[in-house]
Amino acid sequence: MTDEPGFLAGGGRAAQMIRARDWSGHPLGAPHAWPEALQVALSLVLNSPESMILCWGEDLHFFFNETYFPLLGPRLSWAMGSTFAEVWADGWEQAKPIIAEAMAGRSRRFVDLPWTLDTDRGAKETWWTFSYSRVLDADGAVAGLFIFTNETTGRVLADAALAESQRRLETALAEVRSLNESLERRVEERTAERDHLWESSEDLLAYADFEGRILRVSPSWVRTFGHDAEILVTTPYMQLVHPDDVAAVAGCLAHLEKDRQPVRYVNRLRHADGSWRSIAWSLVPEPGRDRFNAVGRDVTAELEAEASRQRLEDQLRQSQKLEAVGQLTGGVAHDFNNLLTIIRSSVDLLRRPSLPEDRRARYLDAVSDTVDRAAKLTGQLLAFARRQTLKPQVFEVGERLRSVAEMLDTLIGARIRLTIETPERPCFVEADLNQFETALVNMTVNARDAMDGIGTLVIRLSSQGDIPSVRSPATGKGPFAAVSLTDTGSGIPEDRICRIFEPFFTTKEVGKGTGLGLSQVFGFTRQSGGDIAVESVPGAGTTFTLYLPEVASASPAALAAPIEEASPMGGGGRRILVVEDNVEVGRFATQVLEDLGYRTILAAHAEAALDILGTDGAGFDAVFSDVVMPGMGGIALARLLAERLPGLPVVLASGYSHVLAQEGAQDVVLLHKPYSADQLGRILRSVAVRAPGETGG
Repeated sequence: MTDEPGFLAGGGRAAQMIRARDWSGHPLGAPHAWPEALQVALSLVLNSPESMILCWGEDLHFFFNETYFPLLGPRLSWAMGSTFAEVWADGWEQAKPIIAEAMAGRSRRFVDLPWTLDTDRGAKETWWTFSYSRVLDADGAVAGLFIFTNETTGRVLADAALAESQRRLETALAEVRSLNESLERRVEERTAERDHLWESSEDLLAYADFEGRILRVSPSWVRTFGHDAEILVTTPYMQLVHPDDVAAVAGCLAHLEKDRQPVRYVNRLRHADGSWRSIAWSLVPEPGRDRFNAVGRDVTAELEAEASRQRLEDQLRQSQKLEAVGQLTGGVAHDFNNLLTIIRSSVDLLRRPSLPEDRRARYLDAVSDTVDRAAKLTGQLLAFARRQTLKPQVFEVGERLRSVAEMLDTLIGARIRLTIETPERPCFVEADLNQFETALVNMTVNARDAMDGIGTLVIRLSSQGDIPSVRSPATGKGPFAAVSLTDTGSGIPEDRICRIFEPFFTTKEVGKGTGLGLSQVFGFTRQSGGDIAVESVPGAGTTFTLYLPEVASASPAALAAPIEEASPMGGGGRRILVVEDNVEVGRFATQVLEDLGYRTILAAHAEAALDILGTDGAGFDAVFSDVVMPGMGGIALARLLAERLPGLPVVLASGYSHVLAQEGAQDVVLLHKPYSADQLGRILRSVAVRAPGETGG
């Protein structure tokens, strides 16, 4: 069961970044609980083909779409959800008055703003066009800002080239005007020079008036547009302009006539064959005359090349997305098909009436073991996605490293020398101990395979302040415990380091690894508030460093200790209210409980369960509920019952829940799916210890 926010659909890699971020400590909270206005606005941003930003709330929390990625450069990995002031700290003082005006309703637009930025192409001079407009919520209050941004570097550089051409032309025209002042002395010379410039220029030269009439054109017009010069000078200029460009061109001409200052723009003109040519213009009014000089350059090929490049980039990004999805689904399907094959074959053989008892037991064990392997595979996937339910506890890292050393030593074999280095002072962290030890095993196995069974493995514990900038400065505030594993193996090629944490990515032979080990380590550390770094030199070994937030020393009672499980004895007639919206699962659970000696009633959802329990618990000894259900979920039900009926135990069951992953499950009793009848009996026995018939009120 999932509760994926619908507004993230179609959002590409930007939506993936929102899904991947841990929002539990963020001021906005979990995405599924965001205001509708935020969800609608963010859906618009994520699905816009234009480069677009959404800044939300008083703190201007920063969201963006995939088209905006190149502008962020090294900020990309941590910018999503941060504040505007954090993301663009170097430009915040300049941006504050602009944002204040936009929030007050005075939208602004900046054209060709020069920025020297640290982008994904390195630090370089770029030019950008921005527009700011506010976003209103359902009550008409200002909730945030839309910011459209597009890179205009190509056009600015083209304009610069055009300006240089214009400068040359203006110089030539100045010479012509100077020659006019000495007409009596140099008129065959002056005319010849002017005519040569006019005839030979590759640029489009023209004289025109503010009434929209072309007075004269250079021969380059005929070569560019295929029209006779006579047609060009007798056709009103606006009739040649693309209909979608007429308003913009008219506005530029109005500014030129009013301000008497040069203007530049790009518009499309009709060719004789009916096609359109994009022309970059520079217009200069003639002093004291009701006309202007125009210089144009055909930029059609440049714009088409840029559009083609953009289309190819879009196709490449889509191909990469499909490849990643195919890799993930293919890996899951392959492993689960193998597991299902074992289960299906075992069940078919168990149906044989004459099957010997020893073989029946063997096939039953095979089914049970395969279910455990499937559950482990699911757990690894959830760990990679940071959706597993963690059970944090305080433990001393050095003591744990020393206690698992013997197991790790056995795991790597006799020809690999294992060294554990820990500091003298204790180092405490708060994390899921089982996941921590699983991460150690996964990294150790990875090191063993990289050394091909021969070499040295050093596991070193140290304490430090902030995490080095691995992926996001947001996770780098210390102190942190650093557990590093350094091997003398073959190392990792540079082109593979960026992929080693991907699910199902492996360089091992088929059948020798699922490719989920390191993804589990990555998911565990990130979900625990830490990170993992990799340093490797091909042929000289690899160091994995796992960072976990360090905590103050804990009392002995708070340290990790074994938990004794209750005996899976019979239910003794105790009454259990089962809450499950899936009919088949609900029937199975009630049947298992009845076989264990409990009396059960099935409720299809939490609201029905509350009606059955009433105000006094209706004589039930415990509630056994699913987590994700329509309407009220299991966690909400458990916490509500803790207030209304504090003496009534509640056990929750879930195979996966984003609610558990985001809100935590430290204050609830949780049974992980898939569970066995033995596990269900043990956990209910541990909580439902009152005598039969005793009320829960």
